[in-house]
Amino acid sequence: MGDIYERELKGILGGEEKFLSKLTRNLPFEQREAYMKLREKHFLVVKAAGSFGIDLLAVRGNFAFPIEVKSSAADVFRFSRSEKLAEQASRMRAICEHSALVPTYAYRLKNAEADPWRLFTIGSDGSSLSGIQALLFRRLPKVGITQDGNGILKWNDGMKLSTFVDYFSEVV
Repeated sequence: MGDIYERELKGILGGEEKFLSKLTRNLPFEQREAYMKLREKHFLVVKAAGSFGIDLLAVRGNFAFPIEVKSSAADVFRFSRSEKLAEQASRMRAICEHSALVPTYAYRLKNAEADPWRLFTIGSDGSSLSGIQALLFRRLPKVGITQDGNGILKWNDGMKLSTFVDYFSEVV
């Protein structure tokens, strides 16, 4: 099931008409316009091989960010569901820290009425980041942490993908 949403996000960020038309059909004008910017200025999106906690890598100019795609019918995604999820997040954080990239989670709410995608990053001090990476880190909401120290994605707290596209289409 996850592959469906990986392909969808790859198609959206890649500016593919088929995915953009389907996504924007019922969106308000402002969100639709934001997504349409991807027709002219899209990302090169490649599927990452292996399971390092990274599903996709999106690149445009001097801007790149690794993406781990999560989906659920519930508006809360808990990393405590399995030990593998916590290990995956830890690996993704380490890989991104060593390469000065922002680890990005794209959370797809299944059966959402409107814009179904939200973005997050794993919290850290961000001290190894500069330029556009530091800006991305500051702008993205952080993955929440429960009292037990487990990661949690609350869909309502994430950045709308349309907001991200609109903002970073102007910046990059």
